[in-house]
Amino acid sequence: MIVRLIALLIAAFLVSPALAQGPLRLTITEGVVEPLPFAVPDFSVEAGDVDELAIQIARVIAADLTGTGLLREVPREAHISNLGRFGDPVSYADWRAINVQALVAGAIGLDGNRLTVKFRVFDPYAQAEIGSGLQLVGTLNGWRRMAHKVADTIYTRITGEDPYFDSRVVFVAESGPKEARRKRLAIMDYDGANLQYLTDSSSIVFAPRFDPKGQQILYTSYASGLPRIHVLDVLRTDSSEFDIKAGIMSFAPRFSPDGKTMVYSVTTGADTDIYSMTLETGQERRLTNSPAIETAPSFSPDGSKIVFESDRSGSQQLYIMQSRGGAAERISFGEGNYATPVWSPRGDFIAFTKQHNGRFHIGVMRTDGSAERLLTSSYLDEGPTWSPNGRVIMFTRETQGRAGEASLYSVDVSGRNLRRVRTPDGGSDPSWGPLQ
Repeated sequence: MIVRLIALLIAAFLVSPALAQGPLRLTITEGVVEPLPFAVPDFSVEAGDVDELAIQIARVIAADLTGTGLLREVPREAHISNLGRFGDPVSYADWRAINVQALVAGAIGLDGNRLTVKFRVFDPYAQAEIGSGLQLVGTLNGWRRMAHKVADTIYTRITGEDPYFDSRVVFVAESGPKEARRKRLAIMDYDGANLQYLTDSSSIVFAPRFDPKGQQILYTSYASGLPRIHVLDVLRTDSSEFDIKAGIMSFAPRFSPDGKTMVYSVTTGADTDIYSMTLETGQERRLTNSPAIETAPSFSPDGSKIVFESDRSGSQQLYIMQSRGGAAERISFGEGNYATPVWSPRGDFIAFTKQHNGRFHIGVMRTDGSAERLLTSSYLDEGPTWSPNGRVIMFTRETQGRAGEASLYSVDVSGRNLRRVRTPDGGSDPSWGPLQ
């Protein structure tokens, strides 16, 4: 089930004292980062029979923070002190003794279906609170989202980065043998929880893409025999096909940042070009006009430009043009082929797939093509998508051979912290949605 909070109220209820030695802040660079030690003791219970839930919430918060690769949890068995009731004085010396540099104290209470979660973060070395305590109020079935929001706040306070835990990913769930793979759209929390299937496996689907609000998904389906673009409402899980000229192939759709336009590719004969459509009116506009294969368009965050792949130079390379079309500038000049470019939500980098010397890579480059950096290397890595804060990239990795399968992986934009994302079966074509 998609978790929906009926109400989520975040209210400051504590005033932070001035920090004696300045705020704790983890500086992120491209070099090696020593993970910052933190502790999340089990949250205390102030109302209701929710002892187990208090433990689960603390574990989700700890998993979110640890999963960044920037922080390291000090295990509970190493704790030499308990926090007691929420609001009790903190024995800073006990936490310094085990080198805890960020301490999370929390409490929950349940009244009917109304769940309250509150927390504070402390720096044991400065002997002071980091920021102000917060209280979240929501419904019982929204407890995981509340835990993600707590983790987002802690992450932002310590790193200075924007949040990304309270987000979802749509992807293609894959099952069955490689020669008869069944594919259907699925949606899940960024960490793999709360998975829901959105389509059945009666037809091949690929390349789902969220709209800016996370409410609709564009994707390509073979339901009519040819690849055709569909749109699906996430809440109702109903879909419809776009009215694009019958008998031709349309694919690789993506929303504009304001959600009012989509760009996509259309194949007529041997020619594949990029088009845009105003969604309210259905008016189409041809953006490229070349005998080359031009596809995988992606908007810049401000919607003014589009990056895409084309073989107009004789091999797959990356190009940028104005969102209204016109002349395009090539930005990829390294060895090998480049594909599936995606603009970072920060606007500073473009992620891509690169094939060179029999290996596939996920990489990033500046928007002018400079500072190219390869983050991964394997038999087949492809299809990057950015986290909402532009810090993490998720992609598809497929293993070799008849028994090979596709899985979802994530990696930090600096190339650290490569991790597999848990899914029940295989997974491909991820699209990371906005913060909920």
